[in-house]
Amino acid sequence: MNEGNIKRALLSVSDKTGIVEFARSLKKNGCEIISTGGTLKQLRDAGIQARSVSDVTGFPELLDGRVKTLHPKIQAGILAVADNASHTKELEELDIQPIDLIVVNLYPFRETAAAENVSVHDVLEQIDIGGVSLLRAAAKNFKSKTVIVDPTDYDIVLEELERNNGETLEATRLKLARKAFHHTAAYDSVIAEYFDGIAGEVGNLPQIASFSWRKSFDLRYGENPHQQAALYGEFESIFETLHGKKLSFNNIVDIQAAAELVEEFDEPAVAIIKHTNPCGVATGTSLAEAYKKALATDRASAFGGIVCMNRPVDEETAACIDSVFTEVVIAPAFPADVLKMMMKKKDRRLVCQRNKVRDAMRLIVQTVAGGVLVQTPDDILLDPEKLRVVTKRIPTDLEHASMMFAWRVTKHAKSNAVVYARPDRTIGIGVGQMSRVDSSRLAVMKANDAGLEMKGTAVASDAFFPFADGLLEAAKAGATAIIQPGGSIRDDEVISAADEHEIAMIFTGIRHFKH
Repeated sequence: MNEGNIKRALLSVSDKTGIVEFARSLKKNGCEIISTGGTLKQLRDAGIQARSVSDVTGFPELLDGRVKTLHPKIQAGILAVADNASHTKELEELDIQPIDLIVVNLYPFRETAAAENVSVHDVLEQIDIGGVSLLRAAAKNFKSKTVIVDPTDYDIVLEELERNNGETLEATRLKLARKAFHHTAAYDSVIAEYFDGIAGEVGNLPQIASFSWRKSFDLRYGENPHQQAALYGEFESIFETLHGKKLSFNNIVDIQAAAELVEEFDEPAVAIIKHTNPCGVATGTSLAEAYKKALATDRASAFGGIVCMNRPVDEETAACIDSVFTEVVIAPAFPADVLKMMMKKKDRRLVCQRNKVRDAMRLIVQTVAGGVLVQTPDDILLDPEKLRVVTKRIPTDLEHASMMFAWRVTKHAKSNAVVYARPDRTIGIGVGQMSRVDSSRLAVMKANDAGLEMKGTAVASDAFFPFADGLLEAAKAGATAIIQPGGSIRDDEVISAADEHEIAMIFTGIRHFKH
């Protein structure tokens, strides 16, 4: 046996893209082909001579095809090391021929599991056993064997065989083996996730966590130009770019943040996002009305921002958005005439949100040194029965509506977050400060800069006010109601300050801290 020399190949693929052409080229190079099932039939139908695995093993396929390649004549032919004399001797004594090239991609488990109205039985039938064994054996023995899991690698191998007299280079075999192990690891990860689901463990954090995402595309760079970055997973099945430049790392992060926020609302809503933080959020009887109110919160920050809405874009709203430089516009639909109108700005990205973010968010993962932090999404809803009025004055219906709006927004703002709002719009937003009183002052400053009236607004705080100073800033600005989690050792002090200024205050018992 010679390392990298391909005289015999085993082809057994679920994704049959290009397999006939590849097999035909192998035959021209004098390669014997072994195959199974549908692949064998397709090759023979194309006039390509190929031996069945059963012919090689002398043993029929068993259990409706579940057992085909799990046989010593196949496994030993793959695992034998080319420069190991004892391996060569054993193969000769047992009349086992080496298999030099293994081309396998696995049953479509992910696609089957994602299909509607599919039975557990049908999904389990797509768990590949023999294919995984073939790939692991070939990848383990990459010094002697060449393994392919991706049809896009066919031409790479053929070109190398042509250049090197029917041999592949060890560096190439190593890269292909690495790819094979990633392929099987991803496959097992998807299966494990499915079993979490049928065992009723979705949302529970597993003892051993496995994560698997296929690369969608490389990004120009990450948060900064000197950082490498790529998008992995199925983001594009949720957000489809219809027009504009390729999404950047920061665009994608902002799109996620904007969509999560807009999904808080059932009525027509618009959120304007900058660096994952809301700079204006509003609802209205129309999208155009909502956009104008959201923009009024902070026009300066909206420049170069992300606009997200929960209704199809109409001409009036599109015209409003055109008046401000906007990086990305996200909506559930862009009617043809509106899309044509908005495509006049060549660089602006237009993104169609096909599915809800909340339906795709199972776990939130953040890397740390030596591992990852994993948590479930912050998707808890306020229970009206558990809201606690802690002040002497009970909020009016108008104040209550304002508090509920502010609370939904503050959940999506970076801590320490303080949001001033009316029932249908934000008035001032303070985020990302080291102290909560500074966030409150920042929100007031932003509202004053925008010329917005703060008297009678409600304030939401993502975490408790540790001192009365943040509340006093709100009172000074004209706010009349506050909603906050409560739980500070100085709650009594804060409540007393609220009563002194006749502010109505509700404790939720829920914190929405967002780093």
